[in-house]
Amino acid sequence: MTCLAAVVISGCSSLSLNQARLFRAADIVSELSQEHSQALIVLADDRRPQQARILAWERKGEWWANKFSSIPAVIGRSGFARPGEKREGDGHTPAGAFHLKRAFGYASHMETGLDYQQATLHDFWVDDPASTQYNQWVKGTPQADSYENLKREDKLYQYSVVIEYNTNPVVPGNGSAIFLHVWRNRKTATAGCVAASAKNVKKLLKWLDLSKKPIIILSDEQN
Repeated sequence: MTCLAAVVISGCSSLSLNQARLFRAADIVSELSQEHSQALIVLADDRRPQQARILAWERKGEWWANKFSSIPAVIGRSGFARPGEKREGDGHTPAGAFHLKRAFGYASHMETGLDYQQATLHDFWVDDPASTQYNQWVKGTPQADSYENLKREDKLYQYSVVIEYNTNPVVPGNGSAIFLHVWRNRKTATAGCVAASAKNVKKLLKWLDLSKKPIIILSDEQN
C-alpha cells in the first residue's frame, strides 16, 4: 500500500504515468470528508479516453492508503461527460462523485460488504426517460418501452456495483444504469458504465464495505 504522505512527496519531481495517477488520486481523496473511509478513483487515459485506471484508497486514521495496484478499466465510448452534461444514450460516463451502496450479480450470495441482491431473468433496469420507473430496478414486467435485463447472457453483470448516479432524485433523460461491472475485454468501451476484469471487480466487491461509506470519483481531469 502507498500512504498519502509518500505520494505527496513523490510529486515534487518529474513523474512517471503511474506516479502521476497516484498523485492525482491522493489529491482527490485528501479533500473527502471524514464520513468516507473508502474511495475508488477512476482516471481516464488522455491518449485513449475510453480506457482508464481504477485506484482504491482506504482511510487509515488521519491518512489515506492506496489499497491495490491500479486496475485497468474501460469507460463509456464517448469518454467522460462533465458534471451536469450526461444524457441518456450519449455514450458518456458521468464525471463526479457518487455513493456505492448496492451490489448485484448472478450468484445467490456474494462476498461483499455492500447490500447485495441476486439478479434473475425477472429483474430489469429501466432506461426509458418517459417511464415513471426510469433509472430504477424493477421486478417483473417494466412499465416502459426500453429496459435491460440484469441477468445478461454475456455475463457482463455477473459481478456488479450500482454507481448511485441520478438515483436520488431521478431526473428523466439525465442517464441511467451506471454500474461498475465486468468488461467485455480491455479494448471495448462501455455505453457509459465503468468496467474491469471479472477478477478485479470481484476483488473490489470483497473489499467494499457499506459501513465505510464508499464513494467513487469519476474524474474527467486527465493525467
